[in-house]
Amino acid sequence: MKKLFIKTYGCQMNVYDSARMADLLAPLGYGMALEPDDADMVILNTCHIREKAAEKMYSDLGRLRRLKEQKSEAGGSLLIAVAGCVAQAEGAEIIARQPAVDMVVGPQSYHRLPEMIARISRGAGSALETDFPAEDKFDHLPEENAHQGAAAFLTVQEGCDKFCTFCVVPYTRGAEFSRPVAQVEAEARRMVEAGAREITLLGQNVNAYRGAGPDGEMWGLAQLIRRLANIDGLSRLRYTTSHPRDMGDDLIAAHSEVEKLAPYLHLPVQSGSDKILAAMNRGHTADEYRRLVARIREGRPGLALSSDFIVGFPGESDADFTATLNLIRDVTFVQAFSFKYSPRPGTPAASSEKQIPEDVKNARLYELQELLFAQQCEFAETCKDQVFSVLLEKPGKKHGQALGRSPYLQPVHVADAAHLIGQVHDVRIAAVLRNSLKGVLANEAETMAAAQ
Repeated sequence: MKKLFIKTYGCQMNVYDSARMADLLAPLGYGMALEPDDADMVILNTCHIREKAAEKMYSDLGRLRRLKEQKSEAGGSLLIAVAGCVAQAEGAEIIARQPAVDMVVGPQSYHRLPEMIARISRGAGSALETDFPAEDKFDHLPEENAHQGAAAFLTVQEGCDKFCTFCVVPYTRGAEFSRPVAQVEAEARRMVEAGAREITLLGQNVNAYRGAGPDGEMWGLAQLIRRLANIDGLSRLRYTTSHPRDMGDDLIAAHSEVEKLAPYLHLPVQSGSDKILAAMNRGHTADEYRRLVARIREGRPGLALSSDFIVGFPGESDADFTATLNLIRDVTFVQAFSFKYSPRPGTPAASSEKQIPEDVKNARLYELQELLFAQQCEFAETCKDQVFSVLLEKPGKKHGQALGRSPYLQPVHVADAAHLIGQVHDVRIAAVLRNSLKGVLANEAETMAAAQ
């Protein structure tokens, strides 16, 4: 059996795509390798959202080139492929800069990997696939074989039509596309049969989902969630990443009415300044975001929120940054992803003459992250002594320990629970650590309390 190693950068959608690439290549005789040194083929599944993504990829490719040379000298071989959003954005330039690369394939074309491998085996040189093919790639993928575990990711929507001025997604993932309801439901049922108890629905703009329903109508995300919630054995549903402009009344209602939908929502806002939101082409104001959150929380009291923030966007003044801090104080977030603005080639903001100095961006990011971390800690303290339904996902670092996630996505370490991995159990939160919670199985906690 040949061996395949996949390094996944970035978002959960890349995690899903990597699993599907493994499924796709399994019929060709590829099993999974734990390290590149043991592999016959290496795929770098790249992400273009993070800063210096291309530089990190080229650094990895330099190491793989040397590994390829060593294998060749020993009479072996190594296929190197670059997939994902950097592959889509950089295209043929990757092969030009690093000739050791055999294949470059964009995120909409990875179903063509077997054909590309066949081309390479015929001595046709390198292979490049970065078009946006007319056919639906999901129709050409085999049923998944890669077991994702108790918590699984399921892509239901790809691409984005919003064209935020800082973002490359519309250029690397293309226009919005939604998978049919029946196709999504069938895959979700297979995941549950394989042991998944929690499924996160993925999309670059997932709440813009508009998939063909079994009744011939186009279904929104709320309808899809209600459908999937009927699957026996599925304990919890989540979705990410969403856009405030696509939070319709039906989806807000789903948060209050669908018990399996987690009391947690990732709803990126990016900035609290109306001036900056307009420059970003976000299509909403800060107060509209506040009112939207209030409506969601009115229907689902206790719902926890996470978000994305960019500091130092071109033209951001001290007053604009203060407006972002004020929004954070008003809304409160239990988690957040925050970044300094970094230009993405080809995006409108990259050519702005109003770039912010790095030292200013650094100072603002530090202040923003301090506020967000304080809110995270404050929320964590409210969890102490509460009982949560925790999905125990994998072994912890200590013997017999299991690591799971609370309904709010916080890591929870539970002692003497390794035998329960893959199940959902009530856990009493005994202690709050810096970046996680320490829990005790609820029935054991009650027994200990009674003994005292």
